[in-house]
Formats: sequence, structure tokens, C-alpha cells
Amino acid sequence: MKNKIIYLITVCALALAITVRAEESGSGHYIPGTFADFTGVPPSEPGLYAGNYFLNYGNGKFGGNKELPLGGNLGVGVTANLQGEVPFAVYAYPWQVANITFATGVYPSWVWSSVQVSATFDRDQHQISGAREQSVNGFGDIMTTPIMGVWTNGDFKVGGLFNMWAPTGDYNAGQLANPGLGYWTFEPMLAFSWLSTKFGTEFTLFPAMDFNTVNHSTDYQSGDIFHLDATLAQHLPLLGGIAGAGCTVSYLNQFTGDSGSGARLGSFEAQSVAVGPTVSYVHKLGKAMLIADISWLPQVTTRNTPQGNFTWFKVTVAF
Repeated sequence: MKNKIIYLITVCALALAITVRAEESGSGHYIPGTFADFTGVPPSEPGLYAGNYFLNYGNGKFGGNKELPLGGNLGVGVTANLQGEVPFAVYAYPWQVANITFATGVYPSWVWSSVQVSATFDRDQHQISGAREQSVNGFGDIMTTPIMGVWTNGDFKVGGLFNMWAPTGDYNAGQLANPGLGYWTFEPMLAFSWLSTKFGTEFTLFPAMDFNTVNHSTDYQSGDIFHLDATLAQHLPLLGGIAGAGCTVSYLNQFTGDSGSGARLGSFEAQSVAVGPTVSYVHKLGKAMLIADISWLPQVTTRNTPQGNFTWFKVTVAF
């Protein structure tokens, strides 16, 4: 079991993912970098995997005179900051079907959100306020993965996940910032990973699509998204553990437009590309395994979404 856990952990090098979409409020449920490294690969051995992800999104700018949908209104000169704590637990079942290991995961969250604007406008383009700022915190929308699985063949793994977000976080129309988004998201995702046990080189891909439901509070239907996260990394022994380092890249494209009476800006389709470094370290703790990962993922180009910097600190214990 531990050898395969080490493999999974080694996959942790260079998180290659950053994607952000237009959608209502300028972003959707999936946060760039969540599944950018080994932590996203479904476990190949039975057992409990638990830990915490901490996210900081800093200085996300949607500048100039461009308008951004916020809580049913439109904001101009938007700056967004977000922090999130995401404790999680994944349980891999003690049975296999056709050499496929299955698992289930749950990811609750606590969110701190702060949004500044130079002005806000109602749906009829009438200014309703000048410069202002709002900060909120509370439980975010919970993510669950009812089913995930992975097939292993030597150094190669192929996996699949079905992630879903429920609108459990607080959402109030008219606010600049909300802990929740007010709608469901369903995300089928694939995972392809190759990690050379001989050379320590790893390459991983996470293609996925996000399908969103209507936010009935604002009658806003966020468009559907394709995003591709990839990881290229090198893993080497260090101080009794395994260290990884690499580079992260991601591509996102919104392939259906926003709609509904709340979508005053039309289809508002988004694209995003991001690149950044990731380092990881894995060390055995008795019979368990500790995995730590730090990623800095700046968005290098965006369209119809804020442009900022994602920083992730992830800790996982494989029991």
C-alpha cells in the first residue's frame, strides 16, 4: 500500500493548472489548482486520506471601465480577494472491479471574500453607488465526489471523477461578496498520470467540463466550461522523503454563453491561461504518509474574468 501511496504522492510535483471562468461574479465553483497535482489523482489503494487545502486568491483585478456581474448588479473597477479553508476526507473502498479502485470524497469549505468596486450599476445601467467595499465570511458551497476511480498499469494511471457542488453557502442578491454562489455545478473529470519509477519524472493531465445550473436569485445561467490542468515535475529523494518541483500551466475556455434575464452583458464568454511553480514534499510518519504541497499560480492572461494570483498550501495524510 505504502509504495503506491508514495507513487501518488510523488505525482505531487509541479502543479500545472490554473483556470478561471467568466460565469456570474467572475468565477465558478472550480478553483484553479484544486486538481493540479497528485492530490487530484484518485487513490489506488484502500484506506482513508484526509487533510486540508488552504487557498489565497490575491488582488484579482477586473479593471478599466469593463463591467462584471456581482450579485445581480454590475460592478466597475473590481478588485477581488478570497481565502478558503477546505478540510477533506477521501475513503478508498477495500475492493476492486477490473483492477479499478473506487473511492468517495467530501470537501466542505469556509470562505473569506472581499470585493472592492469603483461603482455599481443596476440591471438598467443606472448607477446605484460609488466606490465601496464589502467583506464576508462563512461556509461555502460544499463539494462532494460521490464516485471516483483509478486503473493502474505499471507507471501509468487512468482515473475518473464526478465532482458536484451544492449551493449550501450563504448567497444574497445585491451583495458584492457572498460565501456561496447560489447554484449547482456538475463536473465530470478525467485524470491521466505517468510517473517513472526509474527516473522520477511525472506528467499528469486533468481535463474536465463544468455544467452549471441557474441561479434563481438573479435568474443568471452561467455558461459551461472546459478546463485542462497539467503537471510536469521531477521527483528526487531528500532528507528521508521525496521532494518534487515543477511548472504549472492551464487552459480554460467557456464553450457556452451566459444566459437568463440577469445576464445583462450577454454571453460574456471567458478564457484564461496561467503558469506557475509548485514544490512538494512527502515523508513517512510511522505507518502514515504526510504530503505537503505549495503552489503559486498567477494568471498570465484572462478574458471576461479577474486576473490575479492563486496560492495553494495543501496537506494530506494517507493512513
